[in-house]
Amino acid sequence: MAIQGIQDIRGWCDPKFERIRDAFALNFERGVEPGGAAVSVTVHGRPVVDLHAGFIDRGRTRPWQKDTLINLASTSKAILAICVLRLVDRGALELDAPVARYWPEFARAGKESLTVRDVLSHRAGLPAVRAKLSPEALYDWTAMTAALAAEEPWWPPGTQHGYHAMTIGWLAGELVRRVSGRTVGRYLREELALPFDLDLHIGLGPHEEARTADVRATRPEPGRTTFVETVMSEPDSMSGWAFLNPVLCLTPQVLNSHAWRTTELPFANAHGTASSLAHLYGALAHPTGKHGNVLSPSIVDAARTEHAFGYDPVLREVTRYGIGFMLPHEGLACSPNPRAFGHPGAGGYLAFADPEASLGFAYVTSKMSAHTLLDPRAARLSEATYACL
Repeated sequence: MAIQGIQDIRGWCDPKFERIRDAFALNFERGVEPGGAAVSVTVHGRPVVDLHAGFIDRGRTRPWQKDTLINLASTSKAILAICVLRLVDRGALELDAPVARYWPEFARAGKESLTVRDVLSHRAGLPAVRAKLSPEALYDWTAMTAALAAEEPWWPPGTQHGYHAMTIGWLAGELVRRVSGRTVGRYLREELALPFDLDLHIGLGPHEEARTADVRATRPEPGRTTFVETVMSEPDSMSGWAFLNPVLCLTPQVLNSHAWRTTELPFANAHGTASSLAHLYGALAHPTGKHGNVLSPSIVDAARTEHAFGYDPVLREVTRYGIGFMLPHEGLACSPNPRAFGHPGAGGYLAFADPEASLGFAYVTSKMSAHTLLDPRAARLSEATYACL
């Protein structure tokens, strides 16, 4: 039901956290949420905000529901990292072991000593494949993993960092497959989604696809050149190879397609609800052990320890990484706690955990924006969240 006095805002909000509701409503009132969106927050493992509004289709005929799914873009990378880190937790993987221990074909072209830790902290030196790939290769897991196994690193592994925008999906995902014997989507479903009652998916079935919101295109500010436009104008740059080979994914034509939604592409095509994301991060921030911890405290501590910080030649701005997660800094000022951890997603998505505040936060939207890291809509909501604590 709609919250009294605020048209079209549905869900629930603890009275102590009304600033979040007001910030969420303001995004719609200002017209920066022309589609649909949702925000969810947990504190001390308890839900305090779970709101949604707008529509899931461009014709504005289907209202956003509590169980509406949305493509999570690069917020997916953290979900993938959690899958890998659970295998580390169980002793099936070692962070400082060579990837080639689990994937023997990988031991060539200077990658013999490249570690699992290097992959998850974006220091592997494999932000792109140099050989031109066909657009169809995007949906061909074997073709992409073979191309990465043959690829020579762009820099000596472990010596610098750069965003593995697409490649981390196949690199980390193949580790999950090799060690667990399951695809990432199946591993997520069996090890996280079902045990922890999370509506999160990598590779949708018909029921899930039917309740998925359409993504709407980015409309850049007049006179402003977007990152995607820059990349497209420089296809032979490192950024160009990273985002355009085998194909540019950041378009509604790709993100709303049946092929994208149903294939397992864990670098950017996890689908889920804001509520499930917030509960997942809330469980990392405030483990209760009710169904077993998502990750052990020692692994969480390692994951939110800085592994790389500085200029990122792929994103062309400063980034800061832990193990599988981005960490707050001036360009991603989502939390005043420098050891909070999470991941933004192209288009405006943001989800993170702050163990010091015992906080899980998630914001999703159907309207893509031109902001690379922190979208102003998400920033307003995270600021309002901390103002309520």
